Amino acid sequence: MTFTPQKLSTKALELKANQIREDVIRMLVEAGSGHSAGPLDLADIFTALYFDVLKHDPKNPNWDERDVLILSNGHCVPVQYATMAEAGYFDKKELLTLRKFGSRLQGHPERERLPGLETTSGPLGSGLSQASGMALSMRMDKEKERRIYVIMGDGEQDEGNVWEAAMFASKYKLSNITAITDRNNIQIDGPTEQVMPLEDLKAKWEAFGWHVLEIDGNNIEMCIDACAMAKAIIEKPTMIIAHTVPGMGVDFMEYDFHWHGVAPKPEEAKKALAELRSLGGKIRSEAD
Repeated sequence: MTFTPQKLSTKALELKANQIREDVIRMLVEAGSGHSAGPLDLADIFTALYFDVLKHDPKNPNWDERDVLILSNGHCVPVQYATMAEAGYFDKKELLTLRKFGSRLQGHPERERLPGLETTSGPLGSGLSQASGMALSMRMDKEKERRIYVIMGDGEQDEGNVWEAAMFASKYKLSNITAITDRNNIQIDGPTEQVMPLEDLKAKWEAFGWHVLEIDGNNIEMCIDACAMAKAIIEKPTMIIAHTVPGMGVDFMEYDFHWHGVAPKPEEAKKALAELRSLGGKIRSEAD
């Protein structure tokens, strides 16, 4: 069996990312709790992955030949749910059940609740360890065409087990791992460089034996190109440091760490949705 996703234009992808941001706002205001800044800034990366990069089949989530996507910073899962619904994994109406009792869409991903989720996450720093184990097992099983993608927050790289996994993946030359750091420079207590400085982040990952790319994480074309480039690296795992704007697309949320773990109130959501719907002028036309 093979599954070939429809290739979309950059404009179409940008419009999807904006729709996903609108859905995230609707989900959060309905839930009355959750995280705003990270899901909004990750919309471009998730759009690139689900609609161009990943080998996956929404109608057959457990397809044996699929690529694996792990969300390590599980609190950002609203953007994954919204993207999965946009891709056809489930009906969009279900998005409004986010965080409700009995819902498949919990505040952190739960693998056994929703087909298409690969891991259960919540404790920060564990995603890369899970990815490394899966990547090694794929190599042992000679599954050469499958890849592991893992999304990580920058703040979670304060966790020591991230760097244990980094050493493990480097030792075993797990080139079938592409990790993406959402470098939005905020965490729950403030700017990352005030809480626990991470820079020089590129040099750190290179020192741990990784191939490192730096991109504008809110540029879908750059996300797609970086993932393609990672496939050409055969002797080491790849880390893509994706510089993003926290709260992307909503002016009063952008760059404000207070929105890391806060959902908008109804009036704030109304303002956010109005702003997102007016982004037409910022999205390039086919002729550009």
